[in-house]
Amino acid sequence: MAKNKKVGSIALPYLITIFVGILIIGGGTLFFLNHLGIIGGDKELSEPPPKEIVTTTYEDNHTVLFILDEPSQRCSTTFMLMRSVPKDKKLIFVCIPANTISIIDGEQKGIKDCYEKGGAAEAVSFTEKVFNIPVDRYMKLNSESYVKICDILGGVTYPISEEIAGFNGDGSEQYLNSEQIDKLTTYALFREGEYERSITASALVSRMVNQSDLVRVSDSFDNSFNSIVNMTETDITAVDYKKYKVAIKTMLERGSGSQIATGLVLDGDDADSDYIPSQGFINDFKDKYFTQYEGK
Repeated sequence: MAKNKKVGSIALPYLITIFVGILIIGGGTLFFLNHLGIIGGDKELSEPPPKEIVTTTYEDNHTVLFILDEPSQRCSTTFMLMRSVPKDKKLIFVCIPANTISIIDGEQKGIKDCYEKGGAAEAVSFTEKVFNIPVDRYMKLNSESYVKICDILGGVTYPISEEIAGFNGDGSEQYLNSEQIDKLTTYALFREGEYERSITASALVSRMVNQSDLVRVSDSFDNSFNSIVNMTETDITAVDYKKYKVAIKTMLERGSGSQIATGLVLDGDDADSDYIPSQGFINDFKDKYFTQYEGK
């Protein structure tokens, strides 16, 4: 009996010692982990930073003169002025007939002659003086780059009344792929000459934008832009792209499924083989798409 009592008296203190050790070691570990912030603490998880809100202003407005030059088509150069107003989700395309002339600095000049003698920069200068507006940049396209742009936008459905090989010619709506759009844009035998070709060019581009999935275009905008710039002659720089990229992409995303593009043709009168622009049209265009945004 005495022997059993001795064993019990030793076991009890031994168990107590182990228990106290566990408390000490466990408590110390808990304190250490808490101190490191791994566990415990009464601080709430920090909220993620708020999503940046992009604000588009009228300072994002810009104007580009597109020049489609395809000598192999035996067609006059196509001049297309684009006015972009991202805040209002507006793209205005104004086709300038290649035979347009005007009195500039006391001398009669034509946009085609200016371009052929001085290149894109002279065509820009002619446009600025005729419209009395600033043209920010230019982009000169050839067949390859124009077809690439049409591929990006995805073609267009358009009615054709001219008897042109490869088209219905009965005035019905028909889908045109990129090569067909290029062919129609540079068709040199329209019944009404350069003016009708200008109407067709501006209508094709504006319809193509409005019929496009602009969200898809926006998603691939970086790659598409880089590809196009590398295929063209342009004075658009990386700085310009960075400045306007967000506004343009926002306009495309918010404008998808709506009619954001409007096609216009420089109104005027024929004078033999020349075309004289209407000052009334020019004044209205400037007031509507330039003057009203000044100071906003």
